[in-house]
Amino acid sequence: MTELQPGQSINIDRLLARIDELATIGAIDGTEGCARLALTDEDKEGRDLVVTWMNDLGLEVTVDGIGNIIGVMEGNGAPVMCGSHIDTVRTGGRYDGNLGVLAGLEVIETIQTAGLALDRPLAVGIFTDEEGARFAPDMLGSLVYVGGMALEEALDITGIDGAVVGAELERIGYDGPAPLPGPVPHAFVELHIEQGPVLEIEGITIGAVESVQGISWTEVEVVGQSNHAGTTPMGLRKDPGFVAAACANFVRELALDLGDPHVATVGRIELHPNLVNVVAARATFTVDLRNTDEATLQESERRFAEFLDRTATAEGCTFATRELARFEPVIFDPAVVDIVERSAINLGYNVHRMPSGAGHDAQMLARVCPTAMIFTPSENGLSHNPAEYTAPADLEAGANVLLHTMAALANDGLSTQQDGASQ
Repeated sequence: MTELQPGQSINIDRLLARIDELATIGAIDGTEGCARLALTDEDKEGRDLVVTWMNDLGLEVTVDGIGNIIGVMEGNGAPVMCGSHIDTVRTGGRYDGNLGVLAGLEVIETIQTAGLALDRPLAVGIFTDEEGARFAPDMLGSLVYVGGMALEEALDITGIDGAVVGAELERIGYDGPAPLPGPVPHAFVELHIEQGPVLEIEGITIGAVESVQGISWTEVEVVGQSNHAGTTPMGLRKDPGFVAAACANFVRELALDLGDPHVATVGRIELHPNLVNVVAARATFTVDLRNTDEATLQESERRFAEFLDRTATAEGCTFATRELARFEPVIFDPAVVDIVERSAINLGYNVHRMPSGAGHDAQMLARVCPTAMIFTPSENGLSHNPAEYTAPADLEAGANVLLHTMAALANDGLSTQQDGASQ
């Protein structure tokens, strides 16, 4: 048995081959993207493939009650875990989530092939419904894994297509027996594409992620009065479509007023009856608010709620809101962030400390163990888009940083960092 060498590298061709093979499942015709909404047939097929690879590596594979899949190397003590998700949005790319899972397998295979000795085992997790595109909230599997939501509550969630989480898990055969909350790792590291433009614009190879901004998702239903579009005077309308449009404009202006890093999005609007010559009877839309500061996020929620009430009332409409997801900003463990940064520098990569604008499973694991993230650049800042792309050299760099970070953590790197900080 030998120790990890300073310049030890993963096998990029092997990693790319796995990324490409997984991307064939749910492939979107004419694009490089794929669609594997959580707990669909395509998600099952993707899970089956990755579990096969886990078994090929001799990992102990468990599936829990919310469908999370954990593959663990043989060894003593709580493992150092990495991982992410393999579900996608309906118009997804081949790297979002998938990179963090498949790079984890590549790290383990690199360790095994080289016969390297680690004090602790390594593990890879696939977490259910990270995207929240079919079942809200997002990061559902990791939320249940750490005890943030009761399994019974999660299993009763109804998706946008009327499907129920528990029934779908049973249907695809991933309602596993492993108990929840799940075993607490020694540490957790998630490799992910940035899904934004910062690293590419600044010419940086590795992002050492220090935090994840808070997320507030709300569904709003506004009810008015359906009427003829040609004969109903403007002053006599009760138009939910107008209220929805005004709210979409307001959250945009709100984000500009609050300034960076606040972002706000109305991502879905549904009108009923949705006809060209009919004033809508009902509008349903979503509001996504995000900020790295909890107080500012709460301010944006308050200001939006006041605007919605004022606008709907003036239009003669009623409304109801439903919280889809609400997570406070998360600060990652400084010692793990330091190890990520040092690993990147030692490998010769330039590195930038930064927050994450998107939500990730790592923010849930941070509730129970030391956690951080590694970012690689996204070309043109694109993600949740079939054109999502990260160059092989950047994928290799990210996986190499993951390799060295996990090895350091498995060989008591946390204690070394903490001892150094106390001196």
